[in-house]
Amino acid sequence: MDEMDLRGKLAVVTGGSDGIGLGLARRLVGAGAEVILPVRDAVKGAAALERIGPGASLRTLDLASLESVAALGERLNAEGRPIDILINNAAVMTPPKRRSTVDGFELQFGTNYLGHFALVARILPLLIAGKARVTTQTALAAAMVKGMNWGDLQFERGYRAWPSYGQSKLAAMMFGLELDRRSRANGWGIVSNVAHPGFARTNLQNGSPFDVPFRILAPLGWPVQRVEGGLRPALYAATSPDAEGGRFYGPRGLGHLTGAPVEEKLYRGARDLEEASRLWDASSELAGVVFSRS
Repeated sequence: MDEMDLRGKLAVVTGGSDGIGLGLARRLVGAGAEVILPVRDAVKGAAALERIGPGASLRTLDLASLESVAALGERLNAEGRPIDILINNAAVMTPPKRRSTVDGFELQFGTNYLGHFALVARILPLLIAGKARVTTQTALAAAMVKGMNWGDLQFERGYRAWPSYGQSKLAAMMFGLELDRRSRANGWGIVSNVAHPGFARTNLQNGSPFDVPFRILAPLGWPVQRVEGGLRPALYAATSPDAEGGRFYGPRGLGHLTGAPVEEKLYRGARDLEEASRLWDASSELAGVVFSRS
């Protein structure tokens, strides 16, 4: 991956103002790609551009607002540039109390999953034009969830931070895999896969019980790694000619916590194709989007 040549490629990375997203953006620009960073916080975005250097630009996006997602889609479609790489990376993790998006969805479900689902639908023509590689970030927490909580999808009757986070990341995983299946069935030419960073020290742990332990352990390289380690599976999935659609990539090391990228078995909650199709249809209705070539 150190020798990848992405000159002439256009990449979009959500959550690129810090953490793994920023690391991914820097690596992509370093390989010659032009990178668009859709960000909610313009100040953090500007600081990220200074760290990345020439080759990156900002757009406005709040994944917790479907109106904001639609506005970004409208702008990118107006710009008309085919997209070669999309990395759905942005996330929020385990707020202690239930919070809602602008549209009333549970925050983690709305931000980590539904916002990305809607974004892909909005820019589908650009992804098709670029025969894009779409990589969606999931998390180890998705392995702890058996399936979607259809009886209380938004955790309105009993919010629990970790099950809610796990569901949002399982939904993201199911979406990434279903997108590849639908691309093949419809001839879209999009290659979609899924990755996870293992245990990586990022700003997501700030203020959580994991904050101090992760800070201490990250320099040791196991069971926690730094950002540069955590970004490797997604970078591989998004750029390597050996990474395939419909596959799942994570760290190679013990427990898939750290290490170089390797293909992993799908988590059990993501193996049911009928559930994936049900989630897709439900998400289209919730987000008010359709997947259309034009």
